[in-house]
Amino acid sequence: MQEGILEKVFHLKENGTTVRTELMAGLTTFMTMAYILAVNPSILSVTGMDKGALLTVTALASCIATLMMAAFANYPFALSAGMGLNAYFAFTVVKQMGYSWEMALAAVFVEGVIFIVMSLTNIRQAIFNTIPLSMKQAVSVGIGLFIALIGLFNAHVIVANPATKIALFSFKQSLLDGTFHSVGITVVLSLIGILATGIMMAKNIKGNILWGILLTWLLGVVCELTGLYVPNPKLGLFSVLPDFSAGVASFLPADPSPIFLKLDLSRAASLDFLVVVLAFLFVDLFDTLGTLMGVASKADMLRPDGTLPRIKGALMADACGTVLGALMGTSTITTFVESASGVSEGGRTGLTSVTVAVLFFLSLFLSPVFMAIPAFATAPALVIVGFLMVSSITKIDFTNLTEAIPAYICIIAMPFAYSISEGISFGIISYAIINTLTGHARRVSPLMYVLAVIFICKYILL
Repeated sequence: MQEGILEKVFHLKENGTTVRTELMAGLTTFMTMAYILAVNPSILSVTGMDKGALLTVTALASCIATLMMAAFANYPFALSAGMGLNAYFAFTVVKQMGYSWEMALAAVFVEGVIFIVMSLTNIRQAIFNTIPLSMKQAVSVGIGLFIALIGLFNAHVIVANPATKIALFSFKQSLLDGTFHSVGITVVLSLIGILATGIMMAKNIKGNILWGILLTWLLGVVCELTGLYVPNPKLGLFSVLPDFSAGVASFLPADPSPIFLKLDLSRAASLDFLVVVLAFLFVDLFDTLGTLMGVASKADMLRPDGTLPRIKGALMADACGTVLGALMGTSTITTFVESASGVSEGGRTGLTSVTVAVLFFLSLFLSPVFMAIPAFATAPALVIVGFLMVSSITKIDFTNLTEAIPAYICIIAMPFAYSISEGISFGIISYAIINTLTGHARRVSPLMYVLAVIFICKYILL
């Protein structure tokens, strides 16, 4: 009976999936993005916002926005407070530009309202549809490299280096400076997790990405209990054991009232406020479009002409989520690239999203458990999902250089510029210029030219 209802609502057979697959996909997606419950409050709290309230609001906004995705579009995409956007909110808008966090929330709110208007008038949909299929496939590959890099950074496998910019983690150095039992052991566990997940994938074990996360976390628990892993909060390394020391209070959500409905629009008419809104608008627009293009391409959801069915609903969920998040008290809500992990597990419908939303809601009452999931446990999932998304490179026609070179530029720009939106910008600019100057201007739509000019102006003026 229940499966019949779910079939009627989510059209599971039509999308080639089952209830079990969707539930497993939702659980996998949630596990790979659960870190946001710890990271978002940590970043935004530097502005003076209440950290406990931020955890509650992050979970609630993620839950409601992801339910909107299921209701509006029936897609397996999850939403939460966007990484990068929250850092821009905290460190640039508040710390550097001198806005209060209440005013920064107002800028996010205005951006969200603009997005709703753009979604209703099909502007965002038109932008998505005008981007060539080769560029959409390139976005999938670029995102794969990007999230793999994020995973390696989170696991400290790749670290900053003054001489070479980035470098591999040095076990020898960690032994010399006494950090092996904090940072070093987590690198070892991450590498084990990557190999274990790869082996399970090669053996076609269902739920391999989720099992990889749980296995790596369990090994971390064993290492902490035996003294091999020693948490070091100064290095951003915390206990992997759930903390229930507060008793019953551990299971109660924090009060969101310190940040709820605290928007300040007093400077909304100023020029610098407009600049902030436009910055949020640009990054959110193309991060979202990039995520939708990349994940949908990987899931074979795109039509032969490169368009995405029901994209209007997906974009509307994203826009409404941003408005809702600002009202509740968090930075821009956006579609998460980690949705690719659930898609890789077979998630194809909104039932995956509903599963993620339910888990976000439950996390309000089980925050000690979800806060204990370490970055080094989710890193293997991001690396493996990166591999799955990079496989889309085989769909790009490398014999047609006017298509292949812009695609290549788009791909390399995402990890190197550490930004999905910058990769799309470089790709569109290069596509327009290369095709125009090689006699293929007819391939470039008028809107592509408009976007290319806008991106060039952005780099000149901003």
